[in-house]
Amino acid sequence: MATLLSVNVGKPKDVPWQGRTVHTGAWKAPVHGRRMVRHLNIDGDGQGDLAGHGGENRAVLVYQLQSYRYWENELSRRDLTPGSFGENFTVDGLPDDEVCIGDRYRIGEAEFEVTQPRVTCYRVGMRLGEPAMASLLVAHHRPGFYLRVITEGHVRAGGAITRTRQGPEALSVADTDALLYPRP
Repeated sequence: MATLLSVNVGKPKDVPWQGRTVHTGAWKAPVHGRRMVRHLNIDGDGQGDLAGHGGENRAVLVYQLQSYRYWENELSRRDLTPGSFGENFTVDGLPDDEVCIGDRYRIGEAEFEVTQPRVTCYRVGMRLGEPAMASLLVAHHRPGFYLRVITEGHVRAGGAITRTRQGPEALSVADTDALLYPRP
C-alpha cells in the first residue's frame, strides 16, 4: 500500500541564480496537520512560473521516497528532505513504472487523477544546488508525476493512498516519459 509521507508547500520567491533573479515556487517544506487541496493548488502553496507549472492538470506534483534514496546514492548526499525536488506530495510507493496516466487515487477526502510525468526545468537544479539536475532527472528516468484534483478535500501526511480507478490505456508514467525523452 502506498502512503503519503509528507505534504509540502511553499510560496514563490525571488532567488538569485547565475547572475539573475528567478521567481520560483520550488522551495517546498513539509506542513503538519490537515491541508486543503483545491482544483488549482494546495492551501499555502504557489508556483512562480504558471506557464510551465501549475494549472488544473498540474495542480499537485508527486515524488517518491524510492527516488530520494536513489538520488542520495547517485549524488552522495544525505541532506535531501521532503520537498527538496519541489514536489507537493512525497510518497512511499507509486513508482513511475507502475502508475499509469489516468489512474485515480484517493488520499484523505480528496481524489486525484494522474495526468503526466514531470517535465523538468532548471528550477529543480536551483533548489538542490545541482545545476545539471534537470538533465539528470531526464537521463535517469525518475520524473515523478502530476495530479489533477477530481474532488477537493483535506489530506494529511501518513494517509493511505488508494487507487480508485485504473487509467484507460494502461500507459505508465515511465512509458510516457520515455516517449518524451527517448533513450539514445
